[in-house]
Parts: sequence; structure tokens; C-alpha cells
Amino acid sequence: MSSLAPFLLPEGFSSPGVVAALREASVVGEGGRYLLRTWADHRSRRSQPYAAGAAREGQPVVLVPGFLAGDGSLGLLSRRLRQEGYRTYGSHIRVNAGCTEGVSGLLEQRLESVAERRGSKVTVVGHSLGGMLARGLAVRRPDLVSGIVTLGSPMLAPAAHHASLTRSIELLVRLSRAGLPGLLAEDCVAGACAQASFDEARAPLPEGVAFTAVYSRRDGIVDWRACIDPLARAVEVTASHTGMAFDPRVADVVLAALRSTSSVLEVDGGVVA
Repeated sequence: MSSLAPFLLPEGFSSPGVVAALREASVVGEGGRYLLRTWADHRSRRSQPYAAGAAREGQPVVLVPGFLAGDGSLGLLSRRLRQEGYRTYGSHIRVNAGCTEGVSGLLEQRLESVAERRGSKVTVVGHSLGGMLARGLAVRRPDLVSGIVTLGSPMLAPAAHHASLTRSIELLVRLSRAGLPGLLAEDCVAGACAQASFDEARAPLPEGVAFTAVYSRRDGIVDWRACIDPLARAVEVTASHTGMAFDPRVADVVLAALRSTSSVLEVDGGVVA
């Protein structure tokens, strides 16, 4: 029996099974698609050797990795955003496997640092669990966050994920119980900490914070229905859960969301219409 609190899997949502998980094999094709796009972009730049590089946008972007992943997992997406002129920053998360409240607190400090350095609010792009962290921080610190983009983040049902992730969580809890520091404690998945994080990720967003939620019906890791926050502009893509981190078609959606946020900030002073 799972050690996850029942409220993390509300009625109406379910964990993807074996058949759904097999769809993650499409990550190979998505990797190939990234290589093809990179090759095409390289050829385009070579054909215009004297063209000026993309101008750097004033709005900084912080990328937050998913469960058990680190900043390197979003390296290819970061590279694409930089090619389009955005200033990207890592979250400084080496492995996203600690207490949600603790990781959120460290991420909040990171946003403060980037916002102070750039003199502006930050857009946060989060993959899976990273998106849920971004959603909570947007509620807590709208003074730092101008917008968020979530990629396959099951905010409506955090436990609506494949059994392999449940087993990984339970292993981390056991290791934490055995005295290994920096890992998920039982309170983080079944106690007050879990409840606080869940409530924050479901709270209404402050006015002025743009929100785009990207989801895929081909997601083999989480229930795609849990990724469609009713307060977000939902955008469907055709990608695996893992592939959302680098599929160029998903990157196009992220770029469109960033440009939309930048336009609103320039015209309305940060108030989203």
C-alpha cells in the first residue's frame, strides 16, 4: 500500500499503467527531432554569417527540473531559449529529491537573487515537479514571479503518477527515516508538509501572474488530466513526459508563452489582460 496521502490523488484521477509508460519510448524520436532542429538552425546561421545575434530580453527565466532530476535535465531547453535571446538561469537544484518545502525555500532564495541581479521579476519554467514548485512560489511571491510555464506538472493530483515513481518516493522516505539527510521525509508525502505544499499549488494565482500549463495525452508518467490547471492557459503538445524537457515543439510553446508575458509586461506594466 502506498505511503502517499490520499488527498494527493483526488477522485477522478489515476496513475498511468504499463501501457501508458510504454509511450515514453517516443523520447528517442523526440531526441532525434531536437538534433534535426539543431542542425537546421546551424545551417540557417551559417547561411547568414553576418546577421546579428538575438537581442537579450530583459525578462530573466529560471528553469526548474522535475523529480529526481537536476538542472542538467533542462540544459537543452535552456540552450534553445538562450538562442532566442532570453537570459536563462538554473535553479541550483542538483537532484530534486528533498522535502518540497525545503526545496521551495531554496528556490525562493534563487529567485530573489536573480530578480535582484536583473532588476526585474522572473518567469519560471518548471518540468513536472518543478512546475508544481513554480506554481506554489507564484502564489507565495508574486513580487518575484511575472509568469510560470509548467511542463507535464500534475498540480491537481500530485500522486497521479506511474508506480515506479511511487516506489522511488517510498525508498527516499525509508532512507530519510534511516537517518540520511536531505531526502523526502514521511511528513513530506503524508503529513502537514504535503498538505501545505498541495494547498499552495492549488491556491488562486495573484493578479498579474501569467500561467501556461503544457500537457500531453501521450504522457506515460503522470495523468495528463492532472496537468490542466483551470486557472492556466492550457496548451496540448504531442510528446512524452521526459521529452517535454527538450522536444523542440515544446520549446516553441515555451517561447510563445515567454513572448506573450514579455509583451504584456511592456504594454500593461505587468498586469495580464
